[in-house]
Amino acid sequence: MKMKKGFTLVELLIVLAVIAALLSVATPLALNAVKKAKASQVAQNFRAIKSAVENWFNTTNPNDPTTLDVENDLKGKYLNSIPDGFTVSVADSGSGVYTVTIEYTKNDIALADVQKSGMPEITQDGNNLKLTFDLQKWW
Repeated sequence: MKMKKGFTLVELLIVLAVIAALLSVATPLALNAVKKAKASQVAQNFRAIKSAVENWFNTTNPNDPTTLDVENDLKGKYLNSIPDGFTVSVADSGSGVYTVTIEYTKNDIALADVQKSGMPEITQDGNNLKLTFDLQKWW
């Protein structure tokens, strides 16, 4: 009697069950890695924008820093591009001190994840993540 070559239905179901079990373990790990990478990228963007604003403020000696135009003053000179979802504002605090606020307006990252990525000074204002710092006019 000849044996037929091939797999039985039971063998195929066992293989599918093993694959499903492996996927159920691997999927949450992969999603968590993506979430951490996104938080790390947002933290890096905060650092880059802060550095660009500080460089602009200290090298151009603007008469009125509150008129910072992110597209014209920072892009191409201090930043290659402005990351999507970020806004920058400068307010006069008096006596030559200016308060700079950088906000991330997308609602897709948790505050704790960004703080764990090396930016503990970031706070949350409603749904937005915010970094506020002061610059002293020295000229």
